[in-house]
Amino acid sequence: MRALTSEKTTHPVLVFWIIAGWVGFALLPWFGIEDFFTFEWLVDGYPFDEDYAPAAFLIAQGEKRWLAPLILALLAPLVALKRPKSDPIFAKILIGAGAFGFGWLILQGFAIGIRGWNFEWAAQLFGDLGDRQYGMGYGGLICASAFLFLFCQGIAARGAINGDVFVVSSIGGVIVIVTVFVFFPIAKMLTAAFITDDGGYSAGVFASKFFDDRLWGLGCLSGGRCGVALNSLFLAILVGFITTALGLVFALVVTRSGFRYKRLLRALTVLPIITPPFVIGLALILLFGLSGSVTVFFADVFGIQPTRWLYGLPGVLIAQTLAFTPIAFLVLIGVVEGVSPSMEEAAQTLRASKWQVFKTVSLPLMRPGLANAFLLGFIESMADFGNPLVLGGNFDVLSTEIFFAIVGAQYDQGKAAVLAMVLLCFTLAAFYAQRFWLGKKSYTTVSGKGDSGVHPHLPNALSVPVLALALIWAAFTGLVYLMILYGSVVELWGVNNTLTFKHYVTAFSFRLEEGGIRWSGAAWDSFWTTLKIAGIAAPLTAIVGLITAYLLTRQNFAGKNAFEFGTMLSFAIPGTVIGVSYILAFNVPPIEITGTGIILVVSFIFRNMPVGVRAGIASMSQLDKSLDESSLTLGANSWQTFRRIILPLLRPAILAALVYSFVRAMTAISAVIFLVSAEYDMATSYIIGRVENNDYGLAIAYSTTLIFVMLSVVLAMQLIVGRTKIGRRMSQSRTNV
Repeated sequence: MRALTSEKTTHPVLVFWIIAGWVGFALLPWFGIEDFFTFEWLVDGYPFDEDYAPAAFLIAQGEKRWLAPLILALLAPLVALKRPKSDPIFAKILIGAGAFGFGWLILQGFAIGIRGWNFEWAAQLFGDLGDRQYGMGYGGLICASAFLFLFCQGIAARGAINGDVFVVSSIGGVIVIVTVFVFFPIAKMLTAAFITDDGGYSAGVFASKFFDDRLWGLGCLSGGRCGVALNSLFLAILVGFITTALGLVFALVVTRSGFRYKRLLRALTVLPIITPPFVIGLALILLFGLSGSVTVFFADVFGIQPTRWLYGLPGVLIAQTLAFTPIAFLVLIGVVEGVSPSMEEAAQTLRASKWQVFKTVSLPLMRPGLANAFLLGFIESMADFGNPLVLGGNFDVLSTEIFFAIVGAQYDQGKAAVLAMVLLCFTLAAFYAQRFWLGKKSYTTVSGKGDSGVHPHLPNALSVPVLALALIWAAFTGLVYLMILYGSVVELWGVNNTLTFKHYVTAFSFRLEEGGIRWSGAAWDSFWTTLKIAGIAAPLTAIVGLITAYLLTRQNFAGKNAFEFGTMLSFAIPGTVIGVSYILAFNVPPIEITGTGIILVVSFIFRNMPVGVRAGIASMSQLDKSLDESSLTLGANSWQTFRRIILPLLRPAILAALVYSFVRAMTAISAVIFLVSAEYDMATSYIIGRVENNDYGLAIAYSTTLIFVMLSVVLAMQLIVGRTKIGRRMSQSRTNV
């Protein structure tokens, strides 16, 4: 006992979560309020109004008596404060209190439905409900988080993962949020695949839709049409290979060549990722459509009959390659920069030529980035529906079939669910193929040793074709964007080419009044809402993604493979399915956020998180674990090591996660269609409304404005995050450029 009592008994993390739990229970609104991003409730009846009252006030007023057991779970951890971590009672108290509190919150949340109690015993114990229970608010969310992390701290005290509280809490937190915001809504949606017309469940219903000839048809082998599943698979493989190759080309030009205009080339490379996808499709139609500028030019010069070649596989392939090459570039730029120059210098010292160095040293060490870039391109192609919708023609794919099954006249949720399952199977296969290709080899290049050297330039035999290909694709990208810019300043695109700025004036006009600036343009409301939602979602996406990548690359724990696949699941599901599944899952308690801004933030976080995860994994796989071990040996804990050692070396991955999550939140279409509300109208839904009304000029003007805004934000993020500096002669590297 003396050994136990003499140990350190101060627990600052435990104190923090105990205080957080009581604050959520006694001070903050327990149930959800209409606007999560304002604090008007502070002057609107708080804390006695039932809509804004904390749980403690509700119980004191004789309301919501089923919340009273939570008091016991909040009091129990106080007993553990005076005990050392090595005391078995310390862990038992925290595990018991956390599990009971978190479990009780879940139980009472699902026990109360729209029409009252779902369980008879609950009605007998607590009586009939006077009113239905609403979804959790600030208080419920913070209290649930406190119980979760108290439980995790108890697990760590029992010795899990060497008793590391940060790692155990991170694993627990990610598992819970992925379960709540990924598995739960998708499971809610996919159960529709087995539901019969009378509301029952039948495997026969699933089988009839799964083995439909339209899904798996092999008509293409005899000159006919292939099924949508085979179309999607073929397209995704092509897009994965092409975007990975182009992404590597641009990454090599930017990091391994003496090309003077690298920054301009880098900006052109990122442009497509900050553009609503249907705008690229419209620009391609204006260039290569039946009456497109390029089509008409070749028809006049060479006497060629114009055709509709763009509509179908060629058009979708071009559009998706334009749209998704930046993702591969953002992943690969960090990997290419992360290859240690000292290893390349060592090969040169052994009289290897530049080509041999690149082929046998540099390229093999880039395999994690290549594999992750291909996987992301494959998944993006599978999930994309905007480009196939505009340019697909008779080339049907899974994503468009799912879209029409949900929003079309058929409204067949079962069919959409079956198609989503097929898409998931393809994604799972790609995921494991990637892991098999990488194997268990080590790709570590950055260790704790100083002086990493300078990257050698590409061999001439490779630099010339690489630079030529990069310039050709950059010129094509520039042409597409010139057409987009041109379309925003003409009266009627393709019909009346009189130059005008009326579309910008209609969308973004403002005037100065005595009370300040009056934003009179039609697009301002959706613009400010989109900027706010994206600004909130981007850093949260990067945080969750990079912490998840840290856990996957630096820790070993049971269920690690399932954990990794779970983080990729939402990325593999089309946005339309995500939108519908979120409505089904979060339209009722215990999480009732449909119609609020928070459902948009949540959908963006978990839709875009996989890019941060894959970029982080690709970069962290190059960091030697000796860096972590040295830090821990010097007395730092895992959190300090992650914050001070790992994160500074992950600047390209941080930038990739921030940029991608921000611009995708600004330009997302599929899920947004279902999740926007009158109060939270996003830019893309407004643009789609203009397109449906044939107001193409205003739609393109708005899109062009978004492009310039996002480009400015991307450049600002690059300046704030900076770049990874592992070479010893950065000044010399700059002079060579």
